[in-house]
Amino acid sequence: MTDCCGPRPNEAIRYDLAVVGNGSAGFSAAITAAEQGAQVAMIGHGTIGGTCVNVGCVPSKAMIRATEAVYHANAASAKFAGVEAAGAVVDWKALVAQKDQLVTSLRQAKYADLLPSYNNVAYVEGQAKLAPGGVQVDGRLISAGKVIIATGTRPAVPAIPGVAQVPYLTSTTALELEELPKSLLVLGGGYVGVELAQTLARAGVKVTLIFRSRLLPEAEPEIGAALEGYLEAEGVQIASGVSYQAIRHVHGRIELDVEHAGRSVTLAAEQVLVTTGRAPNVEGLGLAELGIETTPNGGIKVDDRLRTTRAGFYAAGDVTGRDQFVYMAAYGAKLAAKNALNGDSLVYSNRAMPAVVFSDPQVGSVGLTEAQARAAGFQVRTSIVTLDHVPRALAARDTRGLIKLVADGRTRELLGAHILAPEGADSIQTAAIAIRCGLTIDDLAESIFPYLTTVEGLKLAAQTFDKDVSKLSCCAG
Repeated sequence: MTDCCGPRPNEAIRYDLAVVGNGSAGFSAAITAAEQGAQVAMIGHGTIGGTCVNVGCVPSKAMIRATEAVYHANAASAKFAGVEAAGAVVDWKALVAQKDQLVTSLRQAKYADLLPSYNNVAYVEGQAKLAPGGVQVDGRLISAGKVIIATGTRPAVPAIPGVAQVPYLTSTTALELEELPKSLLVLGGGYVGVELAQTLARAGVKVTLIFRSRLLPEAEPEIGAALEGYLEAEGVQIASGVSYQAIRHVHGRIELDVEHAGRSVTLAAEQVLVTTGRAPNVEGLGLAELGIETTPNGGIKVDDRLRTTRAGFYAAGDVTGRDQFVYMAAYGAKLAAKNALNGDSLVYSNRAMPAVVFSDPQVGSVGLTEAQARAAGFQVRTSIVTLDHVPRALAARDTRGLIKLVADGRTRELLGAHILAPEGADSIQTAAIAIRCGLTIDDLAESIFPYLTTVEGLKLAAQTFDKDVSKLSCCAG
């Protein structure tokens, strides 16, 4: 047990709160508690900062933006008269090194350097095991009145026969490659698979994206179908609706046997990238010994106050197996810390949780999908406006995408918003605020939006419920 960045935990001290985990959720919980005057023990294992800054959001988005610049440079000549441009990734190793520098600087500034600012947070590095009355670290008890588990997740590997003998890549190791393969199989049609498949294809890799059901299965079907077409137009090969049969490493290449439409097919490439989900980091915590239950997906079971099934123990962030976004981890951990210290009065809510896929075009969504709204018993109305009706897209000569709104047909309250657009990620927050505040589609339709912005498409989509927006003049309505 070693001391880092703060006072050494003392076995004679009974801490108000012990936080297990040194990622975004762990830091959010510890800082929240410290700001309330609590004495906090924070237990970390592995690289400080967790998934997002080290191997997730930050590095992936840096690489996505780089190859996005390449794509749009190559597309510029076809879009704009009198423009000649071209782009290419000529030194992937240099790009990776630049990404690593960004990760290192953010990890230091946003994590390691923060701890000395909180005198009432004691940081200890070591493998944690939960215990009655606190947390054991290397066999020594850190006594605490309450405990928050925020140990995050890691890439999960599907149960494909032969996978253990295959040198597969994960979302972590793929972004550490110093040399790119000529061809790549990407397993998984979720947001990680989509983002990395497109990024690596734009870097010059021949990519085949393979998944069991449909692209972005949690998104609106119209968005998944449209994005699949855009990926194919860029040269990404799509194999959807397959079942995995076997995988092997033969003569320097990967062969994957799948069943598609009732027949067996073998797909091959130099390497394979597995992006089929994430597994909660719960091994060694001693959950069963304390009666802390888990969910079917392996996450720690919590109620709407982030309480586990053991009194005094809470869990937050990705380890709960739900809402696996860094901002939701931070939000949940902050709420858990306040509940642990102040009587469990705060309720976790994801009703207005924005979710983003950093594909190109980007996917932004918030609230209910059409299917979810119908299942919940609403009298559902929907509207869809394609980007060829949005002036911003016309001026940018990039009409890839659509906007779909879901509303309560009785009250006209906005229930969900789903955007596929080059700037969809920055536009979805307007809809998130609208849902949080209980606004109607009429409120959106009557609001003033700046002209020639992507977010103006929300106004047009709201107007589409009752009128043909193609017959409106600019800014009319």
